[in-house]
Amino acid sequence: MKYEELAKDILDHVGGKENVSSLAHCITRLRFKLKDESKADTAYLKKREGVVTVIQSGGQYQVVIGNHVPDVYNAVAKVGNLNTEGEVPVDEGEKGSVFNQFIDMISKIFQPILGPLAATGMLKGLAAVLVAFGVAQTSGTYLLIQAAGDGLFNFLPIFLAFTASKRFGLTPFTGMAIAAAMLYPSLVNPADVEPLYTLFAGTIFESPIYMTFLGLPVILMSYASSVVPIILATYFGAKVEKAMKKIIPDVVKLFLVPFLTLLIVVPVTILAIGPIATWAATLIGSGVSAVYNFSPAIAGAIMGGFWQVFVMFGLHWGFIPIAINNLSTMGFDTLLQTVLGVSFAQTGVIIAIALKTKEAKVRQLSIPAIISGFFGVTEPAIYGISLPMKKPFILSCIAGAVTGVLAGVFQLTGYNIGGLGLFALPAAIDPSGVNTFNFWAAVIVSLVGLVLGFVLMYFTKVPTLYEDTATEATGTSTNGMTTESTVSVSATKNSQNVAEKDLIASPMTGETVELSQVKDEAFSTGALGKGIAIQPIDGKVYAPANGTITILFPTLHAVGLTTENGTEILIHVGMDTVQLEGEGFTAHIKQGDKVVAGQLLLSVDLDVVRGKGYETITPVIVTNTNDYTDILSTKDRDLTNGDYLLSIVG
Repeated sequence: MKYEELAKDILDHVGGKENVSSLAHCITRLRFKLKDESKADTAYLKKREGVVTVIQSGGQYQVVIGNHVPDVYNAVAKVGNLNTEGEVPVDEGEKGSVFNQFIDMISKIFQPILGPLAATGMLKGLAAVLVAFGVAQTSGTYLLIQAAGDGLFNFLPIFLAFTASKRFGLTPFTGMAIAAAMLYPSLVNPADVEPLYTLFAGTIFESPIYMTFLGLPVILMSYASSVVPIILATYFGAKVEKAMKKIIPDVVKLFLVPFLTLLIVVPVTILAIGPIATWAATLIGSGVSAVYNFSPAIAGAIMGGFWQVFVMFGLHWGFIPIAINNLSTMGFDTLLQTVLGVSFAQTGVIIAIALKTKEAKVRQLSIPAIISGFFGVTEPAIYGISLPMKKPFILSCIAGAVTGVLAGVFQLTGYNIGGLGLFALPAAIDPSGVNTFNFWAAVIVSLVGLVLGFVLMYFTKVPTLYEDTATEATGTSTNGMTTESTVSVSATKNSQNVAEKDLIASPMTGETVELSQVKDEAFSTGALGKGIAIQPIDGKVYAPANGTITILFPTLHAVGLTTENGTEILIHVGMDTVQLEGEGFTAHIKQGDKVVAGQLLLSVDLDVVRGKGYETITPVIVTNTNDYTDILSTKDRDLTNGDYLLSIVG
């Protein structure tokens, strides 16, 4: 075995196989989870031939190998007799603070269903529009559209059971069975039936008892549209199932584990978890309402002003279950309505920039950003224009705060979880027809955000985002001499020009970042080779030159290409994105394919990557750097895919 000696040495110096909890690998490194990292001889491994460096980060002991890491991984697994079952284990990484764990949990549970949830909210809004225009609520047209919109929300616990089960480690269909039992029609307070007795009479927890289970009172309540009870139930279910798997013989595990799990979890959920969680959810909703009612204007200013910051750091996930809880317990929500005008404020800022800027590239980026902004998708505007310019982003936050105050003053109310931007307006239609002003208040808030954002930016100097595109790329070699390489046309327009002049084009559109600024030692120290990083503004990855795809990692987060001249290029999309297991990534090529410069290689949903808490910064490095005299990089800050990126010297 080619790497047997290296594998044995690595395993010995990480503390032996008995010190290894798990082993995974990505495009360039072995990722160990060690029981005791102090047992590893890091100094030795860093100097060991065949090892590039060692990084201790995110709860992982990462031994950087290079492009041949899959072979070394197989050798280590074989030498150590590690049970990988032919798969690359996914590591959770460092857990972080309790707050960070909570945000991570909420995002993983709610993110997969947010699209359908928004879509069904829009359908409920459409049903409300039909009623407003005189369509009878008994008509087939209304009923079918209302059913399409209300179905997911009514049976929300079943959907959350699936995502929560995956998060907590419970078999998903067992979790869904628990949710289905919670929604069983007979387990709801019956009408016109006298209770046996009443628990907690005279308190907010007053509960009539209509039946008992083994002599214990069963508190019947509706769990339709609820959030907290099923999340706690699946968490408890995961613990019970894990215990059952340990004690049930393998020959009968298939049916006895779910049988006993359901037999234990469903009664405990109905008797205790469900009622306690529902009461807790009611108290949370009351608490949020109390804060909001204390000063709707102040609450609106905070939410509207900082909402974009919350989104950037993933903190917005904490508000989504509160809003859904408000809808399920009170039938309406005022919390998320305070941020209705934020996307319009950002869009107004970008419209002003598009009209005032003298930079053609900014104007070009502004048009699609404006269009998507009207539909509530502001990431292109934020990450591509306003945030890099800084001042426009601040102005959009100020305008957002004003719209939040206005929403608070109007006590703007949402009657379902609708879409974003213009699609959010139908959610403001009161299905009962009582609060008719609410919809027009939503329109006013949206217009104020759009106009105020525009005005604030229009009377402010537009910062320069892109420097004039240079026709020459100038770099400094290691001996201090300046070299120049002239690029006559864009690499994507003249792929042959790239190969002949040993030039590498930018594979993505975005802002360049020095490799030393990348928060990963393997890249920042140049251990894997020289190059440059790109902070992308869209998720398209193109071939930087003519060549052959030599590496396409199974999780699609990284691709290696060898150019016609023998330059080995690695494009690594994001940091630690191997842990996404391909989620958000689509490959348009396969390993071994011949490609030409400008050909689409990968499509990446950057929102998914960011939503999962990973950075999107993308290093582009020359892995066979030692074969050349020097690697020179562009001095331009902002690039479009196909622009000059690297020169290969020598």
